[in-house]
Amino acid sequence: MSEAVTTTWGPLPEPRILAGDEPIDGAGARLRDFWAWAYSDLRTNTVRPLLAEFLVARALEADHRPRVEWDPHDVRTPDGLRLEVKSGAYLQAWEQTRLTPITFTGLRARVWTADGRDVEQTYNADGYVFAVQTATEHAGYDALALDQWSFWVLPRAAVAATGQSSMALTTVRALAGPPVTYAELAGRIREVVVREG
Repeated sequence: MSEAVTTTWGPLPEPRILAGDEPIDGAGARLRDFWAWAYSDLRTNTVRPLLAEFLVARALEADHRPRVEWDPHDVRTPDGLRLEVKSGAYLQAWEQTRLTPITFTGLRARVWTADGRDVEQTYNADGYVFAVQTATEHAGYDALALDQWSFWVLPRAAVAATGQSSMALTTVRALAGPPVTYAELAGRIREVVVREG
């Protein structure tokens, strides 16, 4: 849990899960209408990563609190394990002449303090989950079909040992071995990742 920050505006409230039925006063709409409008294209590079983060959180029963945009990691399990989730896909939301080569970026990131200062870039999670939406034809693409996803898991130490801020899928495969399915994901995370600090 993140600590509440107190400012002259009062304490920062803890984020909470909304149901989607909340009305948008004066717009004749509900929150779920906004979600459908903003997040229905699951091919985009802004929405697909959020889905991948949700899938990891759900697999670990860590979806009881909403995603916090500025957390230094993407998922925190109930027992405090910190995970960074990186995703990629061969197909995109734009016209392509070839399948997209998959590279995971942002492995090392800055952490921001409440006063707006950042600290040195570092590896901020106990483990990294690399998720790939594997469809290679638009007609069959279904981001909600879990059999179209493959997952690789690495502990922080393995990622940090590379010294890299980004890794190609070929490197992830070499370090992590064969992918796991969604049904196997939670077990692999528990097997590979240990809580640090």
